[in-house]
Amino acid sequence: MKRNLLLLIVSLLLAIFLTACGSGSEEAASDQNNEDNKDTEEVGGNEETVAGDVELDFWFIDPGVKQEIYMEAVARFEEKNPNVKVNALQIPNDDYKQRMVVSMSGGNPPDVFHSWGGGWLKEFVESDQVLDLTNEDIDFDQYYDVALANSTYDDKVFGLPLGLSPFFFYYNKEIFADNGLEVPETYDDLLNAIDVLKANNVIPIALANQTKWPGAFYLMYLADRIGGSEVFESAYHRTGGGFDHEAYVQAGEYIQELVERGAFNPGFNGVPYDAGQGRQLIYSGQAAMMLMTTGFLNNMRDEFPEFEERMGVFTFPGVTGGKGDPKMLNAGAAPVWSATKSEHSKYAVELIKELTSAETAQAYVDRSGAPVAIVGVESQDPFVREAQQMIEEASSIVFPYDQTLPPVLGELHKDTVQELFGLTMTPEDAAKAMEEKAKEILD
Repeated sequence: MKRNLLLLIVSLLLAIFLTACGSGSEEAASDQNNEDNKDTEEVGGNEETVAGDVELDFWFIDPGVKQEIYMEAVARFEEKNPNVKVNALQIPNDDYKQRMVVSMSGGNPPDVFHSWGGGWLKEFVESDQVLDLTNEDIDFDQYYDVALANSTYDDKVFGLPLGLSPFFFYYNKEIFADNGLEVPETYDDLLNAIDVLKANNVIPIALANQTKWPGAFYLMYLADRIGGSEVFESAYHRTGGGFDHEAYVQAGEYIQELVERGAFNPGFNGVPYDAGQGRQLIYSGQAAMMLMTTGFLNNMRDEFPEFEERMGVFTFPGVTGGKGDPKMLNAGAAPVWSATKSEHSKYAVELIKELTSAETAQAYVDRSGAPVAIVGVESQDPFVREAQQMIEEASSIVFPYDQTLPPVLGELHKDTVQELFGLTMTPEDAAKAMEEKAKEILD
């Protein structure tokens, strides 16, 4: 009886095992059939095989109206590509670069991301993480050459520019009128305006320099106005003078004279731009001017649109006796949309094309207050038209050093400028530190 019981148990176990194997074989066969019957989706004229829905991660920095414009472009893209979902993430400017470095080094970068071109993007290009757009189905003639060149390396394009953002002085016209001031045409005029405003208990210039890049605009403009645009070109391309050129030393001296003159709000080196305290000084009438990108207009229209009727703009004035052309502009090409290499690259390219389409560009100039790098787009916005005219009349456009230079040198540039503003480093030492690092990296 024991033997019969044992045989019965073995038979039951064998039946269970065979049933499980049969079920597994059916599932495997079903999976193989699903694999063989994948749908073929059409993506921008190119066939790409996909299994199920595709998700793209999209990172950008702009809030407010610009964010709304990007989301509208995303919605159009998703309508054209119903199998694709875009996960959009807005990251404040001051945190964005570090987040990108971490994601790139961690092997989990977004599929489409905001960049500024220049040396910052080139670092990722050289690590073979950015998609080459050169042979994609893209009409490169629709972009201004000077903007597209900023994201082109070795004749290969790695980013498509949407915006051009000149750096202007935004000022309160009522405060100027109340104090009998005209728009400064020379640097001496600017110094006079600072003295008059200071004497009348108005902060002349609002500065939010915790993140260092707002103060760096002053060194760039002053060095150019003093020595001409060839000063930076020579130092960067190592064709003559370096970053210890006398124009950089003198620019540092001018910055420290501004600080000692009381041109800026107290504690400016500890004030972050993104938090908005610097802009609030302008909105509230406590400060008269701020040197900033066209992002100021986007922020203002989102935060305090009532200020717009009191706002004017002017370019950084020329220095008497300087070699620089006052019509030279410092400007950023931003956003520049780039894509990382991934299995969904074809979709990423289509999203980038939508983000720089004529429809997106028109909305950008009409609603954000910023000009675009797209040819043939016109705007009725008075500030955009004024900025566009300044761009068209500019003798040259110089992009921000921290975005043009290799990242290590760009960070040192911002560090030394912040120390100049803090009066903790001499202009000679700042220029010397930059040139020594440039010799290590650029020579």
